[in-house]
Amino acid sequence: MGQNRVGDRRPIAAREPAVSRRTARWLAARGVSANTISVAGMVAGLSAGSCFSLTAVWPEFARIFWLMGAACVQLRLLANMFDGMVAIETKTASPVGELFNEVPDRISDTATLIGLGYSAGGIPVLGYWAAIAAIFTAYVRGVGKVAGAPQDFSGPMAKQQRMFVATVVGVYLGVAPNSWQIHGIGSLDGGLSASALLLIIVGSIVTAGRRLLRTASILQRGDV
Repeated sequence: MGQNRVGDRRPIAAREPAVSRRTARWLAARGVSANTISVAGMVAGLSAGSCFSLTAVWPEFARIFWLMGAACVQLRLLANMFDGMVAIETKTASPVGELFNEVPDRISDTATLIGLGYSAGGIPVLGYWAAIAAIFTAYVRGVGKVAGAPQDFSGPMAKQQRMFVATVVGVYLGVAPNSWQIHGIGSLDGGLSASALLLIIVGSIVTAGRRLLRTASILQRGDV
């Protein structure tokens, strides 16, 4: 990742435990660069979307694909955490690292959410709308930064929350008995995946609006 301003980092509680710091030092000591970790996170995000979509292609292996998708989502988040920690550990934070931080993140989000749209119980158009809504929340954050405000990572449907929802769907559909599976949302031909995508769309719209208001307030006060 290599952010050029450490203060702009997304707040992640999992950075604090000693095991996280030791892992970051271990990666840095073996020459693993922050940008390499960012790209690895993108591969995990693409894999998550692929696994989710394969639940509809090979329903007989759906449980395995659901669990693999959930695991890939979490691997992506771990990569998102360790790239910044390694950049700090190796003192390689740079403006180029900002690109490695943001672009793979957007690709990962898009792949995961569209993959969920094509999954068993998903509705493809909802996957696309969820991806657009997720990108818009990041766009609002980026515009605020360009305008001079601090980056706003607030929710209620920031990246961590979106990926938490995707992970819960993957784990639930991977282990829940068939009798507990959700089939259909009212008159819509969708299941739990479609419900999760609707939640992400609505939550992301609320998140973007909240970030806009908070950023506008900061800029109006001149508190930058």
